[in-house]
Amino acid sequence: MLSISMQFVSLPVACYITAIILALAEISEAAETITRYEVINDSMTLVSAGGKFKLGFFRPGNSENRYLGIWFNIPTQTIVWVANRNNPLNDSSGVLKIGDDGNLILVGHTESIIWSTNIQNMSSNITIAQLLGSGNLVLRDEKTETYLWQSFDYPSDTLLAGMKLGWNLRTGLNRNLTSWKSADDPSPGDFSFAVDLHELPQTLLRRNSVKLYRSPPWDGLQISGAGVKPNRMIKPTCINNSEEVYYQFDDYDSLTTLVLNYSGVLQRVLWNNQSLEWLLLKKHPGDMCESYGHCGPNAICTVNDAQVCSCLAGYMPKSSQEWAIPLWSGGCVRKKPLNCPKGEGFIELKGVEIPDLRQFRTNTNMTLKECRVECLKNCSCTAYANSNTTGDGRGCLLWYGDLIDIRRLAESANQNLYIRVTASELDSPKKKQFMLVMVAASAASVLLLVASCIIWKKRTQGLTM
Repeated sequence: MLSISMQFVSLPVACYITAIILALAEISEAAETITRYEVINDSMTLVSAGGKFKLGFFRPGNSENRYLGIWFNIPTQTIVWVANRNNPLNDSSGVLKIGDDGNLILVGHTESIIWSTNIQNMSSNITIAQLLGSGNLVLRDEKTETYLWQSFDYPSDTLLAGMKLGWNLRTGLNRNLTSWKSADDPSPGDFSFAVDLHELPQTLLRRNSVKLYRSPPWDGLQISGAGVKPNRMIKPTCINNSEEVYYQFDDYDSLTTLVLNYSGVLQRVLWNNQSLEWLLLKKHPGDMCESYGHCGPNAICTVNDAQVCSCLAGYMPKSSQEWAIPLWSGGCVRKKPLNCPKGEGFIELKGVEIPDLRQFRTNTNMTLKECRVECLKNCSCTAYANSNTTGDGRGCLLWYGDLIDIRRLAESANQNLYIRVTASELDSPKKKQFMLVMVAASAASVLLLVASCIIWKKRTQGLTM
């Protein structure tokens, strides 16, 4: 009886405890929005619609500091955005809420503001913060649903699907990636990855101001030499117009990101649901030829050649001793100075990544033939190429001065480069071809003479017998 009585009493107690646990779970994992009268404290998380992302407080690596961030809702916590990178909390007192002026604010135990969306002159203080299914944290007007601020405009070290890497030319906003300082410290490190604004933009990976890796430029239609081709996992897009210049990708519902790690390596990774781990798809720099200016000025890098670096036609190593080591960074200089316009011309390099856009000029209307003529008019012009290799091939790129960071791609790549050389360099291939013909003709004559002698000897022997 006692045991039955105890079981009877324990049933409602168990139900009560279960109800409390479920209620606490609902509190600790809130819906995707924060209103004026709601907060997220250190023990709570905000979950995006669809459950792909979480927002909350975390402690990186072995650090004792705490940060507000966004991460994938997967077994391996992977932080994709950090709010208070430069101003960590040293305890668990942090609270995220809507301030009196409508801004989203993070406060500590003294109610001092640790981080804020910091929107000035807000038209309405009735706002809602929402973690979207894309991982974008937005602050919007409750009535109009207009975005007043979004985390996608202020990336950390990770580019998610739908984020823009690049410029809003109207506002001057530059969205770029900056690495963490270390695995324990998400404050901005030494490495950055950003769109470099030119008439033909390109992305640059830098350590402080030093270039480490450069992508081929694009004209809004394609990336020079390689094209912008979607695959089964991502669909990349490059936009270049009067209002915006940016790179973006869609992920076809796979879980993939572009992350700049604290070692300065840009990585494309994919989450594997079977092995529950991140798989490395690609990294930059991926080989020595992707390291910026590996061969120095006026040289070309070919990763699969025994001699990785070689001088362009008409050039020789600046220091033959250094190249013998091999130390190629000094690059190449002209064998003979140009003597404009004494019969100079161009030698074609097929399937290359064109040089860095340092001293250059473009003309979108010129044909390749017109581009050649334009280059010959100026003795400082060292090379030319198509700026748009699609369609009718219109668009002219002209380089002046040293040619830096040329990399050989497959010959099937559709970008060619035309190097300016002296008349004697133009004659060299013809001379070599003539010499080959002469050697072949001489060899054939000798073989014919030997054969004739053998035949004559055999006939003579036959008559003697």
